[in-house]
Amino acid sequence: MRNIEQHEERNEMKKKRQIMKYTMIVVAAGLMAGCISLAHRPKPLKVFILAGQSNMQGNVNVSTFDYMAEDPKTAPILKEMRNADGTPRVCDNVWISSIGCAGNDTNEQTGKVTAGFGARSNYIGPEFTFSLYMEKALKEPILIIKTSWGGKSLITHFRPPSAGKRVFNDFIKEQWKNRYKLDVEEEAAKNNERCFVTYRIMIAHVRKVLADVGRVVPEYDPKQGYELAGFVWFQGFNDMVDDWSYRDRDQPGGYGEYGQLLAQFIREVRKDLSVPKLPFVIGVMGIDGMKNVNPAMANFRQAMAAPASLPEFKGNVVAVQTAPFWDDDLGALQARVEKKETLTPEEEKRLKAGVSNQAYHYLGAAKIMAPIGKAFSEAIVNLQKNQAQTKR
Repeated sequence: MRNIEQHEERNEMKKKRQIMKYTMIVVAAGLMAGCISLAHRPKPLKVFILAGQSNMQGNVNVSTFDYMAEDPKTAPILKEMRNADGTPRVCDNVWISSIGCAGNDTNEQTGKVTAGFGARSNYIGPEFTFSLYMEKALKEPILIIKTSWGGKSLITHFRPPSAGKRVFNDFIKEQWKNRYKLDVEEEAAKNNERCFVTYRIMIAHVRKVLADVGRVVPEYDPKQGYELAGFVWFQGFNDMVDDWSYRDRDQPGGYGEYGQLLAQFIREVRKDLSVPKLPFVIGVMGIDGMKNVNPAMANFRQAMAAPASLPEFKGNVVAVQTAPFWDDDLGALQARVEKKETLTPEEEKRLKAGVSNQAYHYLGAAKIMAPIGKAFSEAIVNLQKNQAQTKR
């Protein structure tokens, strides 16, 4: 009788061990399947917003590419920009939706990023090298949403709605009344009709693209989703030359209102796009380079960079100085031409090869603009790395 009981106990134990073994196999298989699923789950599409005025549009003719080969600093960038046959590269994994460069505020250009998404069909802006180097850094699909218009200011057109309508200073009111014989209240109302307009078009276009990403990125899989991964702001010339609005521009701390508005702009963009820590790059005005900078330019650069030093923006906003990329030789040649001075044949050759526009458009020089786009991409990548380390 005892032997029978022992035999039954052994059978029962054997069954339990078999059940446990089977359970462990099932659990392990499930975990492996989960790991495989996670490993093969597509990453969210990285989305970057590029916004600003004419220098974000890009007024650099592709005819100035060759000039980059003359300088050891820019020759390696040129190699990234062109195919073996000399034609501009096409980014295999970077798509773009751009408005503001095709005739009016809302005409849209789409496609894979290459030369031709600047202010004209044969022009580039910072989006070209930004995309080339971002593609190289991330090695995954990317979407660029570019919103850029010439002649727009932050104090009016890009003004964030939370800043409220403009309150015009006494000097402006006096000019309207005494110089132009205008009704002050009517003129103020007319000017305020332009407030926020460009900001709202920008946000509306970003939302439109994100609502139907597949329209711009044919290979997009809705299951992967997207991630708003960075914003580049490259603007400022209209505010810098506005001596009616910024009466203290030549004084220390001049353009203070611009810095305050830009900080509010960053907050508002993040709120409207629901990305509280969206990496944000400020492309600081660099026209005329580092030498002989006048007080207004120096003050404006300081005001542009100021938001990056605010405690609330530490680690997620960075100011990229573009003045170091200026070419003093080309700038001096262009200045002499504007003064009606005679150039030597060799100087004329250099000017024609390297310059395609005015100084306020960074001379339309690829040698200047290409490194700027590269610097913007590197700044975004560094911000992303800093944010990732902070989360650990």
